[in-house]
Amino acid sequence: MQLISFQFGEKLNSKSLLTNFVLIMKKTTIILISIIAVIVIVVFSGISKYNQLVGLEENVNSQWANVENQYQRRADLIPNLVATVKGYATHESETLESVIAARARATQVTVNPDQLTPEKLQEFQAAQGQLSSALGKLLMITENYPDLKANQNFRDLQVQLEGTENRISTERTRFNEMSNGFNSTIRRFPANIIASMFGFEKKVYFEAEAGSNQAPEVQF
Repeated sequence: MQLISFQFGEKLNSKSLLTNFVLIMKKTTIILISIIAVIVIVVFSGISKYNQLVGLEENVNSQWANVENQYQRRADLIPNLVATVKGYATHESETLESVIAARARATQVTVNPDQLTPEKLQEFQAAQGQLSSALGKLLMITENYPDLKANQNFRDLQVQLEGTENRISTERTRFNEMSNGFNSTIRRFPANIIASMFGFEKKVYFEAEAGSNQAPEVQF
């Protein structure tokens, strides 16, 4: 009788141990699956955030190209404008030469998107600002030459120049919006971690200038 009781108790203990082992394995499996799931979510979230930052950075770089294109368009209009004014205002050689010199300096300052530091942007903005100032003076002196103002080629160039100045202002604003959007994104969690890991840096933007949002006034 005692032997039977002992054997029965031993079977119960074995069954209990097996049950406990199964429970432990289930809990361990659940924990491992949870850990793996968290790792997978973190990895995919990191990849998604990285791709987002890459896309935002490409948008900023593309918009910078649009800004440069509009400034180049303005520079391309100047030789014809100077030649037309020169035909009527031969005594304004100093003003004309200052425009030519300012254009030369402005076209020499080009900046690749990956080299767009605050110093580079300041240099670019200063050169373009000098050209804007020189153009403003040139347009002011044309008021003294009625025949020049009546010239159709001159009028067409003025219209093109004013349109280009407006597009420059628009593209600069878009560039600033994209740069500020990128900068806001890399400051927020978890993008700030991804940005730090992969070297995404804060983007520069144009500082406001007096009259930078207005094209040179053209009076007909």
